[in-house]
Amino acid sequence: MDCRRLTRREFVGMAAGTAAAAMGGTAMAKAVKAMVEAGNGGRTATGFVAHGAPLLALDEVKGGDLLRWAEAMPRPRKILVVSAHWERAPASLGPTTPVPLIYDFYGFPDELYRLTYAAPTDPALAAQVEGLLKGVEEVVRQPERGLDHGTWVPLRRMFPDASIPVLQLSLPTLDPARLFKIGRALAPLRNEGVFILGSGNLTHNLRMANWDPAATTPAWATEFDSWIRETLVTANPDALIDYQRRAPAVAIAHPTREHFVPILVAAGAAAADERKVSFPIEGFEFGSIARRTVQFG
Repeated sequence: MDCRRLTRREFVGMAAGTAAAAMGGTAMAKAVKAMVEAGNGGRTATGFVAHGAPLLALDEVKGGDLLRWAEAMPRPRKILVVSAHWERAPASLGPTTPVPLIYDFYGFPDELYRLTYAAPTDPALAAQVEGLLKGVEEVVRQPERGLDHGTWVPLRRMFPDASIPVLQLSLPTLDPARLFKIGRALAPLRNEGVFILGSGNLTHNLRMANWDPAATTPAWATEFDSWIRETLVTANPDALIDYQRRAPAVAIAHPTREHFVPILVAAGAAAADERKVSFPIEGFEFGSIARRTVQFG
């Protein structure tokens, strides 16, 4: 018998194996997830979601991909979202009081405008964000600013019961170094069960979109998507922050930058020593719009 001292990782693995042997099905999955979370010090993941078109809210196949991602993670206590669809300086927080959703799109089926997502608000989380960003960014509240579709559409798929409190933080700048620094400052929230989520698309040029379901992906989109994947896997924050000079085809992949830069906040919130990066969803839609979704931790 090997009597050496077990590491924490080894102990968690053995305990998970014991649980798996004693349980089955859903109970086993929940137990293993809880043990893995405990072995990670209780740190919640941070991530980036490709929210695509508002029709995601009605698409059972793509919605199912997001649900499977969410179910594979320990359930967060709260969610903080940085969406491509809220650019406002100074950095703003909302909603902190129950208000209607923002249907910030037009020309879609009437059914979309009847959808709801009444997630609880959490002023206490807003206060925590304010405290963590003190000295980093000026922060104000927009208590009656509802959730935009970059937030409620993917969350409605990921956490359909709408029971987790949700707060949005605006993009106060498109400067990648500032956004990465904001993510770093917010990282302690993960130790309290807060899921920090960037929402956009890692390639996003609507003028180049192809609505033919059989459309092939152009080389520029594949090249940019491969570059961001490699940059994240190798944990290269310098390259990520300098993406405007280093990434191939950046001017085509992002003629405007708001759909890309939320990844800077999510990556900044990843721990400096945290190299585990996964991609729960990959591929493209509409020819060149990346569906790549990212999980750190």
